[in-house]
Amino acid sequence: MTTLTRRQLLAFTLAAAVSAVVSRPPSAARAQSLGFDHNHAAWTALLRQHVRLMRSGQATQVAYAGFKADRAALKAYLDSLSAVTRSAFAGWPKAERQAFLINAYNAFTVELILTRYPDLKSIKDLGSLLSSPWRPKWITLLGTKVSLDEIEHAMLRKRGDYDDPRVHFAVNCASIGCPALREEAFVAARLDAQMDEQTLRFMSDRTRNRYNAQRGRLELSKIFDWYGEDFRLGHRGIASLPAFAARYADQLADAPADRERIRAGGLDIAFTDYDWALNDVRDPR
Repeated sequence: MTTLTRRQLLAFTLAAAVSAVVSRPPSAARAQSLGFDHNHAAWTALLRQHVRLMRSGQATQVAYAGFKADRAALKAYLDSLSAVTRSAFAGWPKAERQAFLINAYNAFTVELILTRYPDLKSIKDLGSLLSSPWRPKWITLLGTKVSLDEIEHAMLRKRGDYDDPRVHFAVNCASIGCPALREEAFVAARLDAQMDEQTLRFMSDRTRNRYNAQRGRLELSKIFDWYGEDFRLGHRGIASLPAFAARYADQLADAPADRERIRAGGLDIAFTDYDWALNDVRDPR
């Protein structure tokens, strides 16, 4: 009887311990992670309503007037981003962190435009000769105040974190020259495919990237001039800018011989002018 009692006592103790572990509330960081919508459904709803595809998605126009009418919904989404703590963010998988930062950059850029819309023709109107619209620290993110520049350069482009040059085709600077604002949120489960599609769309846009057969040269977006180093560091198997362009020879040229020239490399590269005009839809549907 004594032995049985001890066994019963031991079993009871183990059961109680297991029960305590199972029923213990998650840490604050884990609880917040569970509560955050990693599908970014609120952002997707706004984008689907106010982003219009052009040329089969090669570019988009943004109905900022519509965003302004739905500003309460936009601010609610921004508040959900701002509520995420650094510790919660650090516990997420890499793809969730990357998608979060891309969506944050794009959504806060829209909010920045709305601070003066419709009285501006370019995002640059929000700056001056001595100040950039991307440098003020007005965004609450991960427990501190950050700028758009910090989200893009200190977080998304930080060496060793994501090392993904496709980010340049995912973030949108509210300008015609910029790659399209995607008509849905970036999400971890489809991030790779979404980034690939954004890149393909941008490289297919002959207004910004093309092979000039008359001059025998590639003419690429100024983005490749500003951030050329991101395409020369071997990230994602990209050894150089010509090697990157070679992947999109079919999009950059029509003639088979021209496509082969692009694939062979060695072409001169010129950079096209960047259009900083606001990517706005002024006319009603």
